[in-house]
Amino acid sequence: MSEILSFNHVTFSYAPEEGGRNAVEDVTFAVQQGEWIAVVGHNGSGKSTLAKLMSGLLFPQQGEVRFKHDVLTEENIWDIRSNIGIVFQNPDNQFVGTTVQDDVAFSLENNGVPYEEMVKRVQEALQQVKMEKFLNHEPHHLSGGQKQRVAIAGALAMQPQMLILDEATSMLDPQGRAEVLKTVQILREKIGLTVLSITHDLEEAMLADRILFMNEGKKFAQGTPAEIFALGDQLVEFGLDLPFAMKMTKLLQAQGVQLAGKHMTEEELVNDIWTSNFNK
Repeated sequence: MSEILSFNHVTFSYAPEEGGRNAVEDVTFAVQQGEWIAVVGHNGSGKSTLAKLMSGLLFPQQGEVRFKHDVLTEENIWDIRSNIGIVFQNPDNQFVGTTVQDDVAFSLENNGVPYEEMVKRVQEALQQVKMEKFLNHEPHHLSGGQKQRVAIAGALAMQPQMLILDEATSMLDPQGRAEVLKTVQILREKIGLTVLSITHDLEEAMLADRILFMNEGKKFAQGTPAEIFALGDQLVEFGLDLPFAMKMTKLLQAQGVQLAGKHMTEEELVNDIWTSNFNK
């Protein structure tokens, strides 16, 4: 895989002249094309600032951000940003069109995409997120999960190489969250989309190939979900919750239930309970 995004000793402060704490401090990491990377951390850990630096909404005071080996600058940011799709936290704040198709077409029209090509891209993007039947619906009549899928379609219509989800599921109910994450998983497998999700939801982070754990603006740890969740109580100390299956495993073991190890998913836990206690 080739490198699509990298941070090289990046530092950023919102008030450098006042000597305030760095929102991001000396952060280095790289994302390979086709990967899913989750960035986790408590409120104020630097997650949202990272997202703004990735998309060129902010520029580092020290270090550099590269997209496909090109340093992000004010001169090339519009060219680079055309390869990056972003879906934000509140779906209602993202709509500008009176219908679903108008909204998905908005960025294409602003970028001068010819009409026939625009119509084709809108239809394809909505098909990819299974919202083609809602072409002429008004966005505010959709459910939360449907709204976020339309927002993803708007990003996909620009044919980006990377999709950034900035707390994109945090305001959704469990069904809406599952719909959006399933859509992203399918798209990643189907078109090789690179996904970078900024999230406080560790259940969502488990879907990633790697997790970047931020604390007070610094990269505290990075690794596979299994490696990060192995930190256990350290995650709790830094204001993060453990996945339900891990918490339940600890409670059952404290009550004397024999289990083979730690579990990240409910399926792993159920299988271990069955194997260790009933299938003898």
